[in-house]
Amino acid sequence: MRILQFSDSFLPIMDGVGNVVYQYALNMGQKGHECYAVAPQTDTGYRGRYPFEIVDYIGLPLIRMKSYKIGAPVLDVHCQNRLNAIKGDIVHVHSPFIAGHAGIAYAQKLGLPIVGTFHSKYYDDFLQVTGMELLAEVGVKHVVNFYDKCDEVWAVSESSAETLRSYGYQGTVRVMPNGTDIHPVDEAALREMSEKLALGDVPLLLFVGQINWKKNLRCILEAAAQLHRPFRLVLAGQGPHEKEVAQLAEALGIRDRVAFTGHIGDPKALNALYRLASLFLFPSLYDTSGLVVREAAAVRTPSVVVRGSSAAEGIQDGENGFLCEDDAGSLAQVIERALCDPDALDAVGRRACETIPIPWSVLVDQVLENYQRILGG
Repeated sequence: MRILQFSDSFLPIMDGVGNVVYQYALNMGQKGHECYAVAPQTDTGYRGRYPFEIVDYIGLPLIRMKSYKIGAPVLDVHCQNRLNAIKGDIVHVHSPFIAGHAGIAYAQKLGLPIVGTFHSKYYDDFLQVTGMELLAEVGVKHVVNFYDKCDEVWAVSESSAETLRSYGYQGTVRVMPNGTDIHPVDEAALREMSEKLALGDVPLLLFVGQINWKKNLRCILEAAAQLHRPFRLVLAGQGPHEKEVAQLAEALGIRDRVAFTGHIGDPKALNALYRLASLFLFPSLYDTSGLVVREAAAVRTPSVVVRGSSAAEGIQDGENGFLCEDDAGSLAQVIERALCDPDALDAVGRRACETIPIPWSVLVDQVLENYQRILGG
């Protein structure tokens, strides 16, 4: 098959959506399919190491998130010429915004089927940016109108499917979860990361993701401030609220125990960081899948997530992870209880590794089977 994946984020950003598109393209290429990732230009370096092709268009950095790019593919002549030369079989769009609309335009021009994946709680994004519920509701109508144009709509979890339905989408939604590969931890990267963070015997509490209030970072910091034991809290990522988050850590009196690593693009380094963590803290109510929870589980690090959240799907409290309420006091209590019994914590981590990750290769086989079904063969 000749498959085009359209996304507003891609290498080297590797946020949740970008990572999904990368894994789709990587595994499809390795399985002998011709895959193209269409996204804003973020890296002009050598790309011959990938078994897929990147079709990019000129991208300009967003004002408050300079690592992310935005552009207009319809105005990029080079991008349009490349797309015109590709006679695809199926289009998969991963965003209801610029890249997604470019994908729909391309598919409609050639009469190709369109799969659209719903990845994010866009109402929350619109509300955060505009500060107005009315404008957020208008934005959600735009999102629903976008997915109405797709031939088949997928969601990354049961709860994210419910979110899309709550926006007003009335069509069928197929749940297609995200995958995670289990890689051996690189010992050199492990030593280097441990030395960099100066951990010693202090337990490491980890968060990986956007440094953005919508990730419930206030809950993490306030919970950490209530702990009655030594700890090191690492926030790995970048985002628009780094300064404000650091200020809150200072106000809570824990700034000397909180480390900001920025975006970690090296997979070996990130894998080592996950492995060093005693607990992965992910109380986000915004995320629709919690890919990072799966990445942590792949190296036997259990997560603490909010009961009833999307990230909590598949987690049994005290069995393969831990559940808390959406409250700093509850999160602190769960952390204290988990850390007080290292043997039990290790057993939970091992069970998380056995039950949570789905290898990307297996997941992409399911994706390809569905593409074939949609194509009628």
